[in-house]
Amino acid sequence: MNLCASTYETARLALRLAAPSLAPAAADYHRRNRAFLAPFDPVREESFFTEAGQRDLLEEEAARARGDRSYRFYLSLREEPERIIGLAGLNDLVRGAFQSCFLSYKLDMDLCGRGYMTEAVEELVRIAFGELGLHRIEANIMPRNKASLRVAEKAGFYNEGLALKYLRIHGVWEDHIHMVLRSDC
Repeated sequence: MNLCASTYETARLALRLAAPSLAPAAADYHRRNRAFLAPFDPVREESFFTEAGQRDLLEEEAARARGDRSYRFYLSLREEPERIIGLAGLNDLVRGAFQSCFLSYKLDMDLCGRGYMTEAVEELVRIAFGELGLHRIEANIMPRNKASLRVAEKAGFYNEGLALKYLRIHGVWEDHIHMVLRSDC
């Protein structure tokens, strides 16, 4: 199953599915937010922050979407569509009896606390349960990342437990709170 559109809009945002043409804006986003995101991201090679590195990543993400494996969206304000302000993804889809995926998201350091990410996550939930027919979305969030926990809670996710040393973030195995949202179907 694939998505109906390559761009979705909410009241204030445009969510564009990964495409190589976004490489300049994606590289700019990652360079602007490099220090801000470092405590929450894996260690990145220098090439990640370049236009060429982002183009390679975007090509891979677009292929994963065509294969119904993951859907990465690049967020922009509707009135400023050329500037990427964040990313959100429905990652590592598992079909069959599970019908599940992992949610990820990150936002520009200057725009936190304004409800943009909650708006984006709510749209991704609609896409996941509606267009993609998924049953379960999982979000794994470090306990110290209070802003991301609040986004998940506002979008209706509930705490299913603590996963010890779950992901290697910034070179350290970090505990994560396992947040879940299930469809009513």
